[in-house]
Amino acid sequence: MPSICFYFQVHQPFRLRSYDCFKIGYEHNYQDDLKNREIFDRVSTRCYIPANNVMLKLIEQHQGKFKIAYSISGTALEQMENYRPDVLQSFQALAKTGCVEFLSETYHHSLSFLYSKEEFIRQIGRHKEKIEQVFQQSPTIFRNTELIYNNEIANLVTELGYSGILCEGLERILGTKSPNFPCHPPKNANIKTLLRNRKLSQNIVLGFATNEWAEYRLTPMNFTRSIQQTRLPGETINLFMNYEIFSEHRWPTAGILNFMAQLPGEIFEHSDFDFKTPSEVVACNDAQEQYDAHYLNSWADDEHDLSAWLGNTLQQDAIERVYSLEKLVKETGNEELIDNWARLLSSDHFHYMCTKHWKDGDVHKYFSQYNTPYDAYINYMNIVTDLEYVLEAHCEAVTGE
Repeated sequence: MPSICFYFQVHQPFRLRSYDCFKIGYEHNYQDDLKNREIFDRVSTRCYIPANNVMLKLIEQHQGKFKIAYSISGTALEQMENYRPDVLQSFQALAKTGCVEFLSETYHHSLSFLYSKEEFIRQIGRHKEKIEQVFQQSPTIFRNTELIYNNEIANLVTELGYSGILCEGLERILGTKSPNFPCHPPKNANIKTLLRNRKLSQNIVLGFATNEWAEYRLTPMNFTRSIQQTRLPGETINLFMNYEIFSEHRWPTAGILNFMAQLPGEIFEHSDFDFKTPSEVVACNDAQEQYDAHYLNSWADDEHDLSAWLGNTLQQDAIERVYSLEKLVKETGNEELIDNWARLLSSDHFHYMCTKHWKDGDVHKYFSQYNTPYDAYINYMNIVTDLEYVLEAHCEAVTGE
């Protein structure tokens, strides 16, 4: 029996306050609490609460046959606790159904694998502890920030004890192979790679991008027809996407929540598919083929590489500077200082500095609170400079010099 695996990314960063050069050395609070609360409250009202209600009803309606998975960043979980406990409770209600799986990731939604394996492992461990505490689940499947993946990441995640990892199913790596079967990295059969079916995932993501041409909009019926060519036992259509497509990145009137509310019933009635969580896919299917990803890739932008965060000198300078402080920060042993530094590692800060144009550029502008990428860079670097002053003062206090 072929399967469908729904996975949703839930993430909100701690956004930074407006921080000009005159604050350096004097003001050490970097987060914009009002902006963070405002945005999280809006997204919760428009997306998280209504989408969670739909998912819970689907699980109840189909008597546990409908299953889904989430990865929720540590920074999003903290904001649920701080600003909207009702959102956290709604995710906990989903967890109690036994039909929802929570995956492991980097706590701060960071690019830490690229710059510090130590920090990468620390964030994964901290995130896993948070998931165990909040949802009473111990994750066995890992997804890296924005599905950033290569063979080396898969091998390290294997050493950390995970049995599966998610990534983008790229045609340039797959060749003529299908993304609908679990794969494994070269010379490593101890972990299974679940590949996003990019075409069908994007059909949902883009199917409600506009209110125009409603007669051509994606419907549960035509989506079900599009998956019916997938009929081989062991095939799984991995539908991976941002959770915020449900009435946050898409207007509520676009109808995407109604589409989701009707889709499982349509699939059960007109196909022989079932729904599985990522760990069930890993447990039920062998990995027959290699997915040999020498180079780092992601699910972002048209290039599916790292250019969304590291494509220009602004981004590269900012991220190298903040990671250069790691040793000094951790040597302080000050948990608050370490956390302030780690919040600066969230990939979003570098995403705002992207200088791409056309369609990808519009995506970056949509998420950014800054007027230009250069404003984002200057604001960020002012904060990093102040953190350097804080670290210098701490060292002087400890050594007495």
